[in-house]
Amino acid sequence: MDLRRDALEILKQTSRTFYIPISLLPVELQAAVASAYLCMRAIDEIEDDPDLDNPTKAKLLRNISLTLQAGVDGFKVDDFSLGLHTHYPLPEVSIRIGEWAVLAPASIAPRIWDATAAMADRMAYWAINNWAIHTEADLDRYTFGVAGAVGLLLSDLWAWYDGTQTNRTQAIGFGRGLQAVNILRNHNEDLLRGVDFYPDGWTANDMQLYARRNLKLADAYTRSLPVGPALGFCQIPLTLAHATLDVMAHGEKKLSRSAVMALISQVTGSK
Repeated sequence: MDLRRDALEILKQTSRTFYIPISLLPVELQAAVASAYLCMRAIDEIEDDPDLDNPTKAKLLRNISLTLQAGVDGFKVDDFSLGLHTHYPLPEVSIRIGEWAVLAPASIAPRIWDATAAMADRMAYWAINNWAIHTEADLDRYTFGVAGAVGLLLSDLWAWYDGTQTNRTQAIGFGRGLQAVNILRNHNEDLLRGVDFYPDGWTANDMQLYARRNLKLADAYTRSLPVGPALGFCQIPLTLAHATLDVMAHGEKKLSRSAVMALISQVTGSK
């Protein structure tokens, strides 16, 4: 199995929601977006691991960042020296980050390394500070660091692939809005591991308003895209984010799997 097909299989195991829009992209763009997603999922799994202490998370994330910064024309499996899997089982998506880093076409791969290195450093900062979010400005910093910056990277990938131009502020809102929905959806689980992404005094309603404000930017971002692969990609997670907010506003925890698949079919025009 070649690396791209293997990556798609790992992607399918880690996020069926993103597997579908990525699998529909043209081959070259698919390799770039899959590389970016899997690299960021690799470090996200480390950030969220409930069994790793914060200093260990920060060390791993900083080592990954430094390795990516040293990249010239690719990586060997041992370059990342995660090591921890010898006595702690990191997930496969994290252990294989070096493979995901070289999955993208050579002409855009360094941009993905840069984005992943910067995000790993930001995650290390938040881990050391135990994700201390007290104000809306703190929340903005966090949601930019782990998601708004992904919107900027996606804009660069669209431009690299076919010259599609986008509004960068709206791109940040696209990432922030999706992350805010995740924060709402995972709030109880996060509290169980001692992390609260809500600013002091905020309720679920406040986070709903924050999410919807950013999703308005995401809507504008998506509306501005021409018919093509970027539009096809963005419509799916954005549709699911809006639908998730709607069901949560009515007391549900999340969308059902059948609802997710029905919405995806509606967006893609499949049956």
